[in-house]
Amino acid sequence: MKFIFEVRIKDGYTAEQYADAWVRASRLIQQAPGAKGTELHRKIGDDRTLIAIASWESKAQRDAMEARHDPAVAEIIRSAAPFCEIRVIGEFHEPEWVVLPPGRETGSKPD
Repeated sequence: MKFIFEVRIKDGYTAEQYADAWVRASRLIQQAPGAKGTELHRKIGDDRTLIAIASWESKAQRDAMEARHDPAVAEIIRSAAPFCEIRVIGEFHEPEWVVLPPGRETGSKPD
């Protein structure tokens, strides 16, 4: 499953400042059972908007991680709060349909 949220950087701060906190928190969160990685994307044409995508084996595993209060993660999130606004977009199942260009099927090698 995917957990997706949008990050808006406040005036006077930079995406790099948020990214530093995000990487530190992600390193800890990704040690939880079921964690499959995270991605942070900057919006084209808007350096102040980011989208974060966390991949999990299941919603239950993500919920279990969230239920365990990790003081180190909480402190990192608190430290980032002054320079950003977070809007949860939602939780999504793995894709039911994936359309890839010819020759790019999963596990195939480029020519």
